[in-house]
Amino acid sequence: MHVEAMISKHPQARGQTDRSLVQCVEMCFDCAQTCAACADACLGEDKVADLRHCIRLNLDCAEICVAAGSIASRAAGTEESILRTMLQTCAEMCRMCEEECRRHAGNHEHCRICADVCKECETACRSATGLTH
Repeated sequence: MHVEAMISKHPQARGQTDRSLVQCVEMCFDCAQTCAACADACLGEDKVADLRHCIRLNLDCAEICVAAGSIASRAAGTEESILRTMLQTCAEMCRMCEEECRRHAGNHEHCRICADVCKECETACRSATGLTH
C-alpha cells in the first residue's frame, strides 16, 4: 500500500506522518476485504442459516472499515472530532464482528482468520485515536 507516501505528501502534513494512523488506514482496508471474503465464504457453507448474523456483521464491518479508512486517509483535512468518532465506531464494529466470528472459528477457518483481522483492526483504530480500550 502507498498510504504513508500519500499522507506524507499532503501539503498540510509537510512530510510528517503518524505511524499509528497509517497502520490504522492499512488495517481498515485489509479488514474490509477480509470481512467481505468471510461473508462470501459463509454463504458457501452448508448451514448458511446458522451464519446469518455473522454474515450481516461481516458486511457491516466491511462497509464501516472502508468508510473509516477513507476518512482517515484524508486525516490532514478532516475534522479531528469526526475522525476520532469514526475510528471509535470502526473499533467497536470490529470488536462485535470479531466476537461473532470467534463463535464459528472452530468450524470455519475463514471465520478464525476474520476474527484475528478484526481484532488487529480494532487495536489499530484504538491506537490511532489514542485509546487502548
